Amino acid sequence: MLLFCATPAFPWGCEGHRTVALVALEQLSPHARAMASNLLQGDPSGSLRPYCGQTDLPPFAAMSTWADDIREKRKETAPWHFIDVPLGAARERMNDACPVATGCVTSAIRGQLDVLRSGSSGNAQKSEALMFVIHFVGDLHQPLHAVTNNDRGGNCVPVSFFTQEPKESVTGESFRPNLHGVWDTDLLERVDKDHDAARFANEISSQFQTAMNSWKQQPINLDDWAWESHQLAESTVYGDLPEKIPVETPAPIESCADDNHVAKRLYQLHEKIDERYLTDASPVIRQQLARAGTRLAMLLNQIWP
Repeated sequence: MLLFCATPAFPWGCEGHRTVALVALEQLSPHARAMASNLLQGDPSGSLRPYCGQTDLPPFAAMSTWADDIREKRKETAPWHFIDVPLGAARERMNDACPVATGCVTSAIRGQLDVLRSGSSGNAQKSEALMFVIHFVGDLHQPLHAVTNNDRGGNCVPVSFFTQEPKESVTGESFRPNLHGVWDTDLLERVDKDHDAARFANEISSQFQTAMNSWKQQPINLDDWAWESHQLAESTVYGDLPEKIPVETPAPIESCADDNHVAKRLYQLHEKIDERYLTDASPVIRQQLARAGTRLAMLLNQIWP
């Protein structure tokens, strides 16, 4: 039971979200940095006990996982972490993937940016909005948060991870390891072997300095960024798996037991994540963290130039 219940899936993991925030922090304008610091002073997270634990990193990074901590308490925010664009879909399906009733990661970012811009929002509202934006921009750049194949963004795709074989949960026909969890945390932990967000952020910033300058010249377009993540999911996350996963006809999914027991069917493929897959995934992970940090800074610099 501990295997399936004790470790919630956090996009990019604790270190990943903190890395994105630190990459962004170094690119904030003096005004944006001052405004963010003011909004995050004290303890804006309230009485929540952070899953990622305490850290001596700046509040901008320390609060980057708050949106995951609040998710169980405020369940209406759960759909705000992703956009379910079907695998193999055309770009025109983007709008269908963001239901008005629940929202999605792109609409959530837009809504929280509106709060930050609003002259009628109080500091408490703006503090919360900033914490959401810091987190959701990171989520938007995790490829499996912009795709589904009736598999809950890869959560229903059992995989072996090096020597760890997938095991089925007691209920719900879910497995661990699975493709989504591996991309959330396990692969990143192998890319950032020191598990040091500050060091890793500096490394990422140095590696992508030229690209970052180029990205800053491009228009801010959340839908473009989501589609970019979706394409990476198709080309790398699914595309580099040893066994080709067939594209499912889109159907409503509540659990991995739906769509004719999708997880058990995919288990039969015996997908393997190994050193070859890690070699292909590592550049994508690094690039997406760099993009997320740069674009987070772009959004906040636009509000607070």
